[in-house]
Amino acid sequence: MMMLSRIAVALSLGTVVLAFSVLLPDARAGGADDALYARENLVAWCIVPFDAAKRGPKARSEMLRGLGLRRCAYDWRSEHVPTFEEEIRQYAAHEIEFFAFWGAHEEAFRLFQKHGLAPQIWQTAPSPEGEGNEERVRRAARALMPLVERTRTLGFPLGLYNHGGWGGEPENLVAVCRYLRTTEKADHVGIVYNFHHGHDHLEGIEDALAAMKPYLLCLNLNGMNDRPEPKILPIGKGKHDDRLLALVEASGYEGPIGILDHRSEVDAEIALKANLEGLAAWRKKEKTVSR
Repeated sequence: MMMLSRIAVALSLGTVVLAFSVLLPDARAGGADDALYARENLVAWCIVPFDAAKRGPKARSEMLRGLGLRRCAYDWRSEHVPTFEEEIRQYAAHEIEFFAFWGAHEEAFRLFQKHGLAPQIWQTAPSPEGEGNEERVRRAARALMPLVERTRTLGFPLGLYNHGGWGGEPENLVAVCRYLRTTEKADHVGIVYNFHHGHDHLEGIEDALAAMKPYLLCLNLNGMNDRPEPKILPIGKGKHDDRLLALVEASGYEGPIGILDHRSEVDAEIALKANLEGLAAWRKKEKTVSR
């Protein structure tokens, strides 16, 4: 009888727990919904030469750490070359991932090997002339081949970066990337798409994202109006931001998300914080609407 009583109590407790699990929201499911725009998935971009505060490697690392950001895509100018290694060391000391590097530089490549790093290499997709689109795709691919082979040897992902022109059009980014993967077996080549260079793509952005998605290495956000006036806006300040953030989330893309400064008159910390606040406000609004 005592054994039966214990079983009955256990069953009753199980029923209560099950009832509560049905009534309470699933915290893990909520976390999955938030993962795309969570801070650990964000990449700080355009915060080195564009930083009005002119931070050095240590101060930049402290700033990123203070904002809860753990990844940085490194843009640079010639004056930053002497501090490449210090940047790497400070990121390591502050547990910041050296996520990506702008362009190609042999000293940087040597240091990445020395420190056991394999960042993405972001390179503007070329815009060659040619008779017909297929010829332009072949010429763009040929122009990229030295860097394709160099990054292949080093084991670095290579991201074709939209920066205007023919090469910055989504369909051409996809075509060049597909050509390199199929013809040159360069599976390490992908796409880095930037909203701040994509105002002309807004009308067909849903189809463009769907086409680029299999190749996307990173997607860099920006506040977006109809035209680039101004070109750079904090997330949440643009006319199309709610639609674009929802579209990206619904697309199934699960990769890294970039947020940027890109304004030399603005302190990078202030710019990044404005983007973080814009993302947080959108997430809060979306949760309220979905209830």
